[in-house]
Amino acid sequence: MLKEFKEFISKGSMLDLAVAFIMGAAFGKIITSLVNDVVMPVVGLLLGKVDFSNLFISLSGHYNTIDEAVKAGAPIIKYGVFINTIIDFVIVGFVMFLIIKQANRFKKAQAPSLKTCEFCGTDIPTAAVRCPNCTSQLSQG
Repeated sequence: MLKEFKEFISKGSMLDLAVAFIMGAAFGKIITSLVNDVVMPVVGLLLGKVDFSNLFISLSGHYNTIDEAVKAGAPIIKYGVFINTIIDFVIVGFVMFLIIKQANRFKKAQAPSLKTCEFCGTDIPTAAVRCPNCTSQLSQG
């Protein structure tokens, strides 16, 4: 069993997954900063600096602020914080959509045009004069 575990850990796909996870976490910090530091101030300005974080329901008694309810030890439902979290999620999702859309557009613009080798059927760059797969001399055109 130890040998199987060693093989599992040493596989390239496991290392790729670990690198992807670490890069994803780092990229998540970039997106969070982009949303919090760049997008949210603009959204706040457009919405008149609306902040839902102070909205709550006290399950025992009446309190004017969340701090009063917390100091009194009252059970509260912070539905305003939940609304803010949903708004943040939607904005992060939209920013991710825009980034991925741009990345895909950039990828398409960089993709080399391909032609098919008339001898072996391999896709090769259009500018190639010799097939890298079968080494056949290709016709120009």
